[in-house]
Amino acid sequence: MPFQAAKLVLTGVMLLMTIHLAAAEPDRGLMNRYDVARDAELRERAADWRNGAIVYQILVDRFAPPGDPQAKARFYQPPRVLKAWSELPRGGPFLEAAQVWAHEIEFWGGDLAGLQSRLDYLQQLGVEVVYLNPIFESFTNHKYDAWDYHKVDPAYGTREDLARLADDLHRRGMRLVLDGVFNHMGRQSPMFQDALTNPNSPWRDFFQMTPANGRGYVGWLDVPNLPELKLENPAVRDWLFGRDDSVVQSYLRREGIDGWRLDVAFDLGFRYLHDLTQAAHTAKPGSLVIGEIWNYPEEWHPSVDGVMNMHGRQILIRMLEGKLDPRLAAEMWETLIADAGMQHILKTWLVLDNHDTPRLATLLPEDWQQRMARVLQFTLPGSVCLYYGSEVGMTGGRDPEMRAPMRWDLVAAEPPLWRFHRDLIALRKREPALRYGDFRRLPAARTFAFLRRTNVVRQTVLVVANPGPRAVQEFIQVRDSKLMDVTHLQDQLSDQRCTVYSGCLDVKVPARTVLVLKPVTDPLPKGYNRYDRIY
Repeated sequence: MPFQAAKLVLTGVMLLMTIHLAAAEPDRGLMNRYDVARDAELRERAADWRNGAIVYQILVDRFAPPGDPQAKARFYQPPRVLKAWSELPRGGPFLEAAQVWAHEIEFWGGDLAGLQSRLDYLQQLGVEVVYLNPIFESFTNHKYDAWDYHKVDPAYGTREDLARLADDLHRRGMRLVLDGVFNHMGRQSPMFQDALTNPNSPWRDFFQMTPANGRGYVGWLDVPNLPELKLENPAVRDWLFGRDDSVVQSYLRREGIDGWRLDVAFDLGFRYLHDLTQAAHTAKPGSLVIGEIWNYPEEWHPSVDGVMNMHGRQILIRMLEGKLDPRLAAEMWETLIADAGMQHILKTWLVLDNHDTPRLATLLPEDWQQRMARVLQFTLPGSVCLYYGSEVGMTGGRDPEMRAPMRWDLVAAEPPLWRFHRDLIALRKREPALRYGDFRRLPAARTFAFLRRTNVVRQTVLVVANPGPRAVQEFIQVRDSKLMDVTHLQDQLSDQRCTVYSGCLDVKVPARTVLVLKPVTDPLPKGYNRYDRIY
């Protein structure tokens, strides 16, 4: 087709789409073509549960204490050890015979039934997605050394128990995401042991076997307990994700889970991640695939729907430790969003602490640090990923200290920190801009300042964080053309108010404080409202 003709056809199609979308919302008034298209994009974002969700991460063994610990003793025969719920995990020696560290085979007895009994708590808190660390049959407590992907570890329950958990979550309007460990398995897996000892094993080409290192196989990070799978073998890929009865697809189709978080996804590479993600979307349209990728987030989408945004976490932590200027931190966040794209970033999980890092209360011991970190986590783009027990201030250093049993005694006391998390979740849920709105950095001299917005000015949210030890007076350019002159802004976390004049904000930000500001668009006492004709 000649270029001019093609251009005319495309213009006609765009005009028809514009007329259709405008007709669908007759109450919105006259809107330019850009706003109509953007409005459609925002509606699409809003309809996708994966954008800006509230995720809660759980180690099943450590979340809910067993009703009868002695009844579970058979699952923890030596060298495994069953601990009392009140005990804390501590590092132990390396066990040569088992080829694991002693603390890797200490258990607390949690299971899927116990987790299901605590769903009322998660629902009351406001959780939308439950993410479970690995639940496959395996030797260790962390279960990143799977023996059989098609079996739930008997100490946790069965696949039927998992299906019941998924059903219960769905009835509550919540979702379930599992941890997929598809780069490596466990050394004691029967299929690996057969591959290692039997030259004619059907599984031998499923693993990275080599005589060169004296061990006979490649282990992830050279860990002997974690033999790497050979993803270059098409049969391995079919077994993991390529068929209807594959690991990835079967849990989506049969148990009804809603997505996968992929362990060490960076090791799977772009091509295989893309194929796995497409297989998951085929098995369950709208399902979620999140990659554990500690790298810069650019380019990993659409190989995965989103990453665990450890890069964004690092920027926030260093700023709150006083090691990074807040203006530079804001610029870095603006750059990462521009490079990765909002479609990707909205689905990323912003993690402040998890099973691989010290807990936030240990890493940032000051109360103001923890609160500012959480406010920024809940107001920056992406999904919020909370690690179990962080909402009540659980502490813990490096592995295994950060994996302590859930402190239900603290939950019962409803501490101020728990109420603070609950209120932040409520704020996030009632403000569309925080869940799926655009991001704009606000030029500021001494603070971390940004704006979240949709097409509706009443939903605009301005965030200004001052991690410094002294109050600052900031003159900020407010980058929202629909925000009218002499508009008052109300802080959602305190009684502080300020006013926008000529698109600028002159505001005093107290030391170590973050303001979450929303425009007050109510009419004046006599009825005048400058926002009447501003959509």
